[in-house]
Amino acid sequence: MNNIRNFSIIAHIDHGKSTLADRMIQLCGMVSDREFKDQLLDSMDIERERGITIKSQTISLPFKAKDGQTYELNLIDTPGHVDFSYEVSRALAACEGALLLIDAAQGVEAQTLANLYLALENDLEIIPVINKIDLPAADPEGTIIQIEDDLGLDCDDVQQCSAKTGQGVTDMLEAVVKLLPPPEGDANQPLKALIFDANYDPYRGTIISCRIFEGRIKAGDTIIFMSNNASYRVEEVGLFHLKRSPQKELRAGQVGYILAGVKTVNDTKPGDTITLKDAPCAEALPGFKEVLPVVFSSIYPISTDDYEELATALDKLKLNDAALTYQKDTSAALGFGFRCGFLGLLHLEVVQERLEREFDIPLILTIPTVSYHFFLQDGSQETVDNPAHFPDPSLIERTEEPYIKASILMPERYMGPVMNLCMERRGENTSYNYPTPGRIELSCELPLAEVIYDFYDMLKSITQGYGSFDYEIIDYRPSDLVKLDILVNSERVDALSQLAHRLKSRERGLHACEKLKEEIPKHMFKIAIQASIGGSIVARTNISALRKDVTAKCYGGDISRKRKLLEKQKAGKKRMKTVGNVDIPQKAFLAVLKSEQ
Repeated sequence: MNNIRNFSIIAHIDHGKSTLADRMIQLCGMVSDREFKDQLLDSMDIERERGITIKSQTISLPFKAKDGQTYELNLIDTPGHVDFSYEVSRALAACEGALLLIDAAQGVEAQTLANLYLALENDLEIIPVINKIDLPAADPEGTIIQIEDDLGLDCDDVQQCSAKTGQGVTDMLEAVVKLLPPPEGDANQPLKALIFDANYDPYRGTIISCRIFEGRIKAGDTIIFMSNNASYRVEEVGLFHLKRSPQKELRAGQVGYILAGVKTVNDTKPGDTITLKDAPCAEALPGFKEVLPVVFSSIYPISTDDYEELATALDKLKLNDAALTYQKDTSAALGFGFRCGFLGLLHLEVVQERLEREFDIPLILTIPTVSYHFFLQDGSQETVDNPAHFPDPSLIERTEEPYIKASILMPERYMGPVMNLCMERRGENTSYNYPTPGRIELSCELPLAEVIYDFYDMLKSITQGYGSFDYEIIDYRPSDLVKLDILVNSERVDALSQLAHRLKSRERGLHACEKLKEEIPKHMFKIAIQASIGGSIVARTNISALRKDVTAKCYGGDISRKRKLLEKQKAGKKRMKTVGNVDIPQKAFLAVLKSEQ
């Protein structure tokens, strides 16, 4: 057990976690140069395309240290984006230490601090690592000062490396062996294992990723999940190398996988404790706190025949993404679907893409909303995250919306545009400090509804990519909310309804009307697209009729002949409008989601 080290790499987005993991895998001889490819641990296509890590991945590395001993290094590579911080907290529960990676050119950023606090909550030993020292703009000395001043970490053990060139990576692995503690636990005690991740294999059932805290497990044992008492017989145990590597047994301190033919997806819950049926442990491990979604959207299959497939796909995806929540929903325009909860807009996009790619189900999403509190005149309170459940306005006494505390780190020169952006989004209680010369940390309290729409994209635009953003939900505050309905040819389209602040409602309505005008094709009659609040119209645009030239064959003659034909056409269009249905294409629903940029 003294030769095992369980550790994680944590950092802000784009500070080089996946590249550093690649170098470690190469150094430990796990992959030949011929088989090597960038982002080895990022197994999903969507991760490679976007250049981000979405799922934390595990690999067991054999490392021969200078003292002549071979160590088993269990590395868990984690995401950096704020929407996937839940993945980081689950990965840290399986570790004793963490490498805190900091970009030598960018310095300490918003998610660096957030991830450091996550690691400290788990009582982990932390080694600061300065990466990208090969860049022309690298400033390792300045970064060391930031680590001491901003993070309060001891800089005697700071490691410097370049994950791209491999410089300093071997020394860093030596530091992992020397500075991080070995796991504690007793292999002779009853089995106690924590599930920190799982995914579904169509041939083998659920693949359970777990950390063994006490005892041992081998093929043939009968295990039991402590949350629901479901029992299964173990078929295979092993370690994560680049592919699954079967072992005779897993012992206390190790991180590995268990295959037990678990076909029922709902039986496996991340945070649950596994023990042996014949010799159970006395109590379960503390597990993870439930994560609460902050952004809600309804997902509908384009073809109603795909509804059952979508239900199965969400079940399997939930196994691999514990932060996703969903329940059944229905819409007059789109039929049956699911109301889903996400941790942010990027999380929503990733879930949509994974459903479309991995399960081949084309989808429509409704406009994302947050969860609002409505206080009614009879003294009751309702929590509403779906415009369809908006209470009768005459019964509402007051409404509240969630507020966040945003922390924005950026170079000093972008202060003005970022302040303007925060003011436009109803920001308040703005304060700032200077962590290092030339850099500003701006703190601002904003309504969450203003942030989920396109705030992050705008921030990246106006700071030319140098601004970093992190947030936490603080409380609910009074707000003036209205329900904005979209009417197409005087018919309300419930899938396009949204909840908005009264000050922003006309702007949102105009945006939706203009986008629909671009996407809905012309019909034989004029179509009015309107945005309304209650009975009053706040925005309107028209799609002109598709006009056939009925006078084309009328050569010369009396003008009254042409007029007669045009009047006949006009009457026909009027009659058609009263019975005509407007076809709204699928892309029109998606266009309304897109921001102005």
